Amino acid sequence: MADHPLPELEGKTPLQVARTPWMDLLARRGAIGMVKTIPPGMSKGSDVANLSILGYNPSLYYTGRAPLEAASMGVELKPDEVAFRCNLVAIKTVHGSRFTVHGVMEDYSAGHISTEEARELILEIDRQLGRDGVRFYPGVSYRHLLVIRGVSEMIKCIPPHDFSGKLVAHYLPQGNGAGVLLDLMEQAYRILYHHPINRARHEQGLPPANAVWFWGQGRAPAMPPFQEKYGLSGAMISAVDLMKGLGRYAGFEVLHVPGATGYLDTNYTGKVEAFLEALARHGLVFLHVEAPDEAGHNGDLKAKIQALEDFDSKVVGPVLAGLRNFPEHRILLLCDHPTPITLRTHTDEEVPFVIYPAEKSAGSAAQGYDEASGRGTSLRFQEGFKLMDYFLSCPDKSLCVNPL
Repeated sequence: MADHPLPELEGKTPLQVARTPWMDLLARRGAIGMVKTIPPGMSKGSDVANLSILGYNPSLYYTGRAPLEAASMGVELKPDEVAFRCNLVAIKTVHGSRFTVHGVMEDYSAGHISTEEARELILEIDRQLGRDGVRFYPGVSYRHLLVIRGVSEMIKCIPPHDFSGKLVAHYLPQGNGAGVLLDLMEQAYRILYHHPINRARHEQGLPPANAVWFWGQGRAPAMPPFQEKYGLSGAMISAVDLMKGLGRYAGFEVLHVPGATGYLDTNYTGKVEAFLEALARHGLVFLHVEAPDEAGHNGDLKAKIQALEDFDSKVVGPVLAGLRNFPEHRILLLCDHPTPITLRTHTDEEVPFVIYPAEKSAGSAAQGYDEASGRGTSLRFQEGFKLMDYFLSCPDKSLCVNPL
């Protein structure tokens, strides 16, 4: 959700101009602060950030994004296997030329291709390129998985959303073993280019999913269950495999919500219903929404503001109404990292958070939930993984500010 001030918003951020009355109410009546979820020098991704949010020190437990997604898919990694995120992407190039030489990254999500279309494409790639030690697994929308043996996790791979509109030749995998990945990418391009699904997408004016892009690689991590750390069972609600996999490694119940897409058309109502049902079974429930991040990657200001307003009206408001049936509760509201519209990729800057209810002495008064209000507080966490400890400290409710 977090962003930078924009000239077209008269120097304000999307969070400052979006209509978010419920989040603003929490900020006014709770404690607002700032947290740095991504340690210096680490990958500026949702994997690192959400490890921090759940109380795990990324410096100790982070091995890569793809292993978390593998766990979500039920793919168990062997010690000699490395998992790579495999995006279906749209590459613009001269007809018949090698995409790794002349291609431009047109769309890192292939136009947010449907899961049904993407599944058929990935299964076709696996049929033609899969073999012992090389397997492709379909995920959600453009997000898929490659599991491979005999390749180092130290290959330098760059996420495709980091170079939209640029020549892919400058961002190809590099290092010992990268040739294996490049060969798979070239072969997949030849398979996908003339596939009937892509011919149909071209006729409909949609970006073709004509290439795969590997990144986020790593081996299986070893992390203690959340209940062992904090004495609470948990549940994870998300559309994306990364978050589901993180939930599995944390020992959470991972819930599937039909119609959860990770974009503006996601099933907000279903997520809220699943959240309230899970709260009757667990001590902590993590509800994740991806749409603001996707809008940031697309550089789509209108969509980002819509995503913020939808989250507020379709998630935060209904959650607060439902929590009336749970007298003893606390809320932690935050984003995992900024995805600024002008940059179209992640940054590692601090993000605002709100804890409600909160001790009277915590934080400072705020007008709403936004970056400026967060920066106006003395409540700060430079080591993001310590925020969960603070959140779960649970002060006496008699000390709380303006209970709803």
